[in-house]
Amino acid sequence: MGLSTIGVFIVAAAALLIVPGPAVLYIMARSIGQGTKAGVVSVLGVALGGAVHVVFGAVGISAILMTSAAAFTMIKYLGAVYLIYLGGKTLFFASTKDEEIPNTKAKEKTLAQVFYESLFVEVTNPKTALFFLAFFPQFISPSAGLVAGQFLLLGAIFVVLALLNDSLYAMLAAGIRKRLAAKKGSMKVMNRVAGCCYILLGLFSALASPSKP
Repeated sequence: MGLSTIGVFIVAAAALLIVPGPAVLYIMARSIGQGTKAGVVSVLGVALGGAVHVVFGAVGISAILMTSAAAFTMIKYLGAVYLIYLGGKTLFFASTKDEEIPNTKAKEKTLAQVFYESLFVEVTNPKTALFFLAFFPQFISPSAGLVAGQFLLLGAIFVVLALLNDSLYAMLAAGIRKRLAAKKGSMKVMNRVAGCCYILLGLFSALASPSKP
């Protein structure tokens, strides 16, 4: 794999990442609902989930998953149900107080939960596996050496680019949260927006199909 191929891949990947996808919308919902720290932590969780998909794709697990309707359906609905659960929890049970949450150990635990939830959401997102299997092979040359190694290299580049891109969206959403926070009843509005985003993402995930990369 030459440097020119990698350069083309970076340009193509950056162009695709600019357009907000399910992961970006999830991260923005986190940032709007819980603030900057939660948004950044969700970015890290999603990035690690993307890295898991890269490894799975490199060793062929994702390809096997795409050929098994039962396995695909199980993972698809598992992730969808969890997103809808998060949406319902945010809509009906999240705090509506307009003050900031104190910096306590409880908050640190919440951030840890956000990380693992974000990781879980991305790992169980079948669209990510579909995207990698459809996009990466276009830049891989069997004659250039180990295919798995090329897949891992492109995957690492993509995850880094996604990390940077998603961080910008998290900061943007956090800025929106700060502006809304100055208005009375803003927490209720932010919880509704975040909750609806989670539910919509869950429904979107449930409609994912192996034949639609």
